[in-house]
Amino acid sequence: MKMNVSNSERWASLVGGGLALFFALTRPSATKLPLAAGGGYLLYRGLSGKDPVYEMLNIRRAPGDSNHLFVRRAVTINRPRAEVFAFWRNFENLPRFMEHLQAVQVRSDGRSHWVTRAPLGQTVEWDAEIVDERENEWIEWRSLPGAAIENAGRVEFRDALDGSGTEVDVRLEYQPPLGSASVAVARLFGEQPWQQVRDDLRRFKQIMEAGETPTIFAQSSGRLKEVAAQRAELRGEQREAQAAGALPPG
Repeated sequence: MKMNVSNSERWASLVGGGLALFFALTRPSATKLPLAAGGGYLLYRGLSGKDPVYEMLNIRRAPGDSNHLFVRRAVTINRPRAEVFAFWRNFENLPRFMEHLQAVQVRSDGRSHWVTRAPLGQTVEWDAEIVDERENEWIEWRSLPGAAIENAGRVEFRDALDGSGTEVDVRLEYQPPLGSASVAVARLFGEQPWQQVRDDLRRFKQIMEAGETPTIFAQSSGRLKEVAAQRAELRGEQREAQAAGALPPG
């Protein structure tokens, strides 16, 4: 395998790998293995300048390469374009379907404050501003200088060619905290950014079309028990109605 990691990534990998191994020694046993594995992986790519994941994906990084990551995904939603645009335009709605986004606070000056989840129970925050928009067509935003995670995004809204609703085209650009090294570790543990965006858009589609997300994991165990009890009660009422002849069998 030839060297395929830039110098800046190698330094970031060494720092990240050292931190991961440190946490592996100080955390409960349940998290030691993944932290140690990730730390060893980072140290290997930092010391050798070689990344097996990059090799499989045919990625080569020159010393001056940018560490910015670009992600693009699209989804078609069976709702009117104005309605889909309005929901997204209110950034405070985004945490409802973006799994790693904890909160967005929209300010009176048009800027917004973003809080996202980070590993080991931490959070990362930054401020952003809208740089361009056209109602019902597109929104473009970027983080303000000094952000913990430099990022920018653009989402476009178009009528679907087959008339089935609205096509939402999302483009994101950001620089991970440890450069491409953190992206490589995310790939190793199944947290690829493009998969995250794909899953977020699926949840967005579900909310817009059905008014709910397609997963029950966000609900508390108490809420799940309540739903199960309500369904059991409903089935009991249906059986009683059938026995009384008020409802047909089945």
